Amino acid sequence: MLRQPPLQPRKQATQARSARTVENILEAAARILEGLGFEGYTTNAIAAKAGVSIGSLYQYFPNKDAITIALIKRETARLLADVTMAAAERDWRVAIAKMVEAGVVHQLRRPRLAWLLDVEEGRLREQSSGMQIVNAMHLKLVEVLMKSQIDLREGAVVVAFDMMAITRGMTDMAGTRGETDTGALLNRVLRAVFRYVGIDKED
Repeated sequence: MLRQPPLQPRKQATQARSARTVENILEAAARILEGLGFEGYTTNAIAAKAGVSIGSLYQYFPNKDAITIALIKRETARLLADVTMAAAERDWRVAIAKMVEAGVVHQLRRPRLAWLLDVEEGRLREQSSGMQIVNAMHLKLVEVLMKSQIDLREGAVVVAFDMMAITRGMTDMAGTRGETDTGALLNRVLRAVFRYVGIDKED
């Protein structure tokens, strides 16, 4: 039986200098993905871009997939933090609007990176925590929907997944088209999401 290579960081960056090195490596990886795609995405290229030796890179990450997983965790953790803050709004309409906004801004902030990491998250699903974070965001949205007075015939769990799919689908397509007007896209997504549950955004 083949032994699967380790995909977790070799050591935790506990000191400030180590943390900066790890962040430099992750940002270098992100920029290479954005600029060169998978073809130019190698550990040597990442080390050169980060300004560290390949030996230093391997002190923190055993291979390229481990870097990718850490990058997925970095990006999705930021989104979860924004969604969690939005879900704390007292008015459920405001909470939903801000949660959708967090998703739209996240995808359009660095659309090519977001798309490529989505592809890799599917490949590395068992090793990454991407789905755990998606499930955490879904749970937050369910909690907000349960506070609303909407008649959710399909139930909050299904409706929340559908709302996330609407948001993700529209923002992914906008990113593919090269759309950069976040405000215009957000308005369209909000109309679609609120009309899906049977109310107007302005109600």
